[in-house]
Amino acid sequence: MKSTRINLNRIYISGPMTGMPEFNYPAFHAAARRLRQAGWDVINPAENFGGCTDLPREAYMRLDVTYMVACSAVAMLPGWQQSRGARVEYLLARELGMEMLDAETLQPLTDVPAAAVILDVPDDHAFRMAAMIAGGEQ
Repeated sequence: MKSTRINLNRIYISGPMTGMPEFNYPAFHAAARRLRQAGWDVINPAENFGGCTDLPREAYMRLDVTYMVACSAVAMLPGWQQSRGARVEYLLARELGMEMLDAETLQPLTDVPAAAVILDVPDDHAFRMAAMIAGGEQ
């Protein structure tokens, strides 16, 4: 396992996997090549677990979060907005003040949504609670 000490030149790739052809590995690997050529130390989730794709979702997320906190930046693949896991990674990156790049262009991520968490709380009177995370609102 890689060190969890923050490396200022380490970047984590985030994007959709679940339900994607080949778990979107080709896009992850292409982004990793681009980022390595640009001089980044890359954490590529498609390289974790030796390619095993049948573990419980939480096993992947736990390792992903461990790797993410050791990075200074995150590269977001196209379609990340529709991925439950990538949205969690986006929120974590925002909270950690990580640099955020577009994984295809390697430019700063633009037109990003405000970070918000919506909690569905099951009980007799279900309700929704929204907490704004971005911009110092809590």
